[in-house]
Parts: sequence; structure tokens; C-alpha cells
Amino acid sequence: MDLPTFVQIEPVGQCNLQCRMCPVAFRRDAPPDGSPALMRFDHFVGLIEQFPGLKELHLQGLGEPMMHPRFFDMVAYASNKGIAVTTNSNLTLMSDTRAERAVTSGLAGLHISFDGATPATYEDIRRGANFHDVLDNIEKVCRARVRLQSTRPALRLIMVVMRRNLEELPDLIRLAHRCSMSSVFVQHLSHEFGESALPPEYEPMRAFIQRETLTGDLNRVERYFDEARAVAKEGGIELRLPRLQPPIYEQETIGRPRCEWPWNGSYITYQGYAIPCCMIATPDRGHMGNMIDLGVETVWNDLPYQSFRNRLESDEPPEICRSCAVYKGIF
Repeated sequence: MDLPTFVQIEPVGQCNLQCRMCPVAFRRDAPPDGSPALMRFDHFVGLIEQFPGLKELHLQGLGEPMMHPRFFDMVAYASNKGIAVTTNSNLTLMSDTRAERAVTSGLAGLHISFDGATPATYEDIRRGANFHDVLDNIEKVCRARVRLQSTRPALRLIMVVMRRNLEELPDLIRLAHRCSMSSVFVQHLSHEFGESALPPEYEPMRAFIQRETLTGDLNRVERYFDEARAVAKEGGIELRLPRLQPPIYEQETIGRPRCEWPWNGSYITYQGYAIPCCMIATPDRGHMGNMIDLGVETVWNDLPYQSFRNRLESDEPPEICRSCAVYKGIF
């Protein structure tokens, strides 16, 4: 089948923070010699060259992309080929020099992970970060855009909403407005880690999500969502909120109507492993083969990918998909 026009590549497989809802600390694919978990730049170039119709590239994985010393070289390489490049970052590593490169590299969108409107909440969730330092780093990017007379990268705030930060959602939108954000993307906790074959080290993530999910207190959630909508409308902020309950699917609604990833998008880890989507996050929970070693087209059309697609379109989808917020329609 045709190669996708959207690709997500993980430049870095480690992080400088320990965020409560992120399983990066449980990864088992770190380099055995203790070296940084970085995608080689030549491997990155080789992958991009194997997607001749690539239109969109998202540089993000289970790690902080800007830990890669050649991150902005990756952005510039793809951008110079006419590819729209975006990234997600905790923005703790921004400097004036990097802020300028965020503009000059051709980065189309910078999505900033920010999960609290107060230092206490934010720093409790994004452990190791400093609330005011990140706000200063956002300002560095804004100043660079003004200085270089550019509207890019477009700034978007990404919030993972949960019980402990729900009440701060309206104030977080006000903060986004003050920080020249054009949009706020609010997402639910992405995966329940409910598969029976879950590696035991992921059990703390399963327990955390069970405690923090919003699915059990819908009246309270809707109250804050309504207030958030009003604040966003007043400030001219584009706001995306997750569903509170799964949509009512027809019984036969399976496969692509629920999730298009295995057909329309490719997710590649820093080592080159193709995994079904960004929600699975790590290759130890399931992968289709290594695109660096075997080649993009070979893996994309090989039996593991075909088998996964067939199962996702059946009455018995892969167990790992059944725990996914995207598949359930509540991401």
C-alpha cells in the first residue's frame, strides 16, 4: 500500500524531566553502553528520503526532542524539502540561540506541554521543571519571532487534563492568551495500559491513570469545560477539548473510523522501530520491524503491519488498542 504522507519520528528516547503521566522512566530500550538515546542524524536523513510524498513531520516521542544536539538540523533538513515540521517540547531547554533557530530552521509549529496554571500544580506534574523558567522560555521564542519578523513557529499549548489539574484549565487558557498562543489542545490521559501482557514495570502507570482519569466525574468536568470554552471564546483562543464519554458507535464500526494510524501515519522510534502509533509509545509493547535496518517500504508492507491492520478492522482488535483513548474516542 502507499506510504503515508504523515510521519512521526522520535529524535530522543529519554527525557530531562519525570512527568507523572509519562512512562519514559520504564523504557527498556536504552543503549546498553549508557550513551544518550539519540537517533543518528544520518539515520534520520535516510528515513526522510524513503518517504517521497511526505507532507507533514512531527518530531516527538517518549522523550524531550530538544535534548538532541542536532534537533534544529533535523527541522531544517525536512523543512527545506517542503515538509511542514512540528514538535512537542516541555520547553525547559530553550535559550535565546535556540529560540532564534526555532524561527530560522523553518519550524512550522511548536507545541508546548504545560499542565498547570500555578507553579505548584505544574511542577508537581512536570517534575524537574520550573514554572517561571518555562514562561521565560516562551517569551524568548516570542521575542525571536518579533525580531525576525516571522509568525512561525505557531505556538500551541498542550495540556494533559486529569483530576489534579482540572480546576486550573480556565486559568491555563488565560495564561496561553497572555503568552501569545494561538491555540490550546487539551487531551485526556492517552492510554489505560490495560493489556494483559503489560510489562510489570508499567503497573505504576496503570494505577496512576486509574486514579487521575476524568471519566468518573462528568458533572464536575463539564463545569470546568464550559468555563474553559467561555474563556477561550473571549480571548480568541482556538480550544480543543476531549470527549467526556465514548461516542456511540454502530456495532459494526471498527478499524479506520476509530483509528487511522496504521494506514495513514507512521511512528518511528529513535532506534528505527515502527510501532503502530504514538499511544503505544515504546517498542517493547509491540513493533512492526526496524525501518532503519530493513527499509521503510519493506516494513510498511510486511506481514506484521498487514496483520495488525487486519486485526484492527476485525471484531477482535488488538488488545493494546482496546485500552487506547483514541480507539475509545475520548482522547
